[in-house]
Amino acid sequence: MMSGTAVVQVVIPFVILLTAWLMPALAGPTLPFGVRTPPAHADAPLIAEQRRAYHWWVGGVGGAVLAVELVCCLTFPSTPLFAGASTAIAAVSTVGYLRARRAIRTVKRGEDWYGGLRQVVAVDTSLRTDPVRYPWRWAVPALLVPVFSAALATVEYPSMPDRLPMHYATHGKADRLADKSIGTAFTPVFIQLALTGLLMLVTWLVLRSRAELDPARPAAGAARHRRFVVRTAGSVMLLGACVNLGMLAAAWQTWHGRLSFFPAPVLAPITAGLLIVVAIALRTGQGGHRLATSEPDGAAGEPADPQVVAPDDDRYWRAGGLFYVNRQDPSLFVAKRFGIGWTVNFGNPRCLLLLVGSAAFITVLQLIGR
Repeated sequence: MMSGTAVVQVVIPFVILLTAWLMPALAGPTLPFGVRTPPAHADAPLIAEQRRAYHWWVGGVGGAVLAVELVCCLTFPSTPLFAGASTAIAAVSTVGYLRARRAIRTVKRGEDWYGGLRQVVAVDTSLRTDPVRYPWRWAVPALLVPVFSAALATVEYPSMPDRLPMHYATHGKADRLADKSIGTAFTPVFIQLALTGLLMLVTWLVLRSRAELDPARPAAGAARHRRFVVRTAGSVMLLGACVNLGMLAAAWQTWHGRLSFFPAPVLAPITAGLLIVVAIALRTGQGGHRLATSEPDGAAGEPADPQVVAPDDDRYWRAGGLFYVNRQDPSLFVAKRFGIGWTVNFGNPRCLLLLVGSAAFITVLQLIGR
């Protein structure tokens, strides 16, 4: 029978595998595997064929990796192996994605799918004059967990042991202890507050990210964008709350001086948070293409012009469509082509400030944890 720790070690790679397998369904109909295509080719047989091939590849090879992880957990239940399995599954899905993307782009160019079409950029100025409000109700759980952690640490502080474990090795045994102090005891709370603050800043920025609007249906696209950014930002904040809960579970073990670390109570809420993100992403679709809207499809409700399409901007998505580099685009965040959420515009000079700030944030967290 598998222990709780072993179950969690299998569940996390399974969630990653499930998310990878579902990725093609999350993308919009005109962005199969990150390739911009006209609506008239959304149902091209080639695209359906590549989706099937991707599913077989990820399901088969990724499933084999998960099976090996399961056998290892049954054989060596005390050895944490999920990081290696998760990395392998991510690599398998990336290979499948790149193969499908290359095949679609090759046919798209060879058959000139954009020949004779009007490529138009649509904008909705109301997204700037009346921006999306920050979804505070989604952020409340992420804010409450550090407050509760601080209160709990205050109550537990007098009974904490004189030496607290500050770091655990890969085998789950404490390899570094520190004298009890306000700094060492409240380190998990400081990290929770820093992480929550960073997530709130990032979600505030992405709420003002550039909207991907269908020029043939701009009003409906703007309405979907508003709902999409709120729900996705909310799911990120809920994930942050789950991560904070996992950190609280780890802190509880530290506060009681446990020299053996039990990962199950730490990883369980994080796994739940990942499942919440995936569930909301399935409901919305990337860019919100699955969300219903009361807005008319075309201007004044008339039928959309099939000759008007979004620009073919594949050239700005480098390294297999994983990185967006466009110096003419002032946006700092843009919606991912393949995946959940947003990515940064590496062609924007402000991206350097963001990367430096992120590196500084990680360094500060490492210093706090010492």
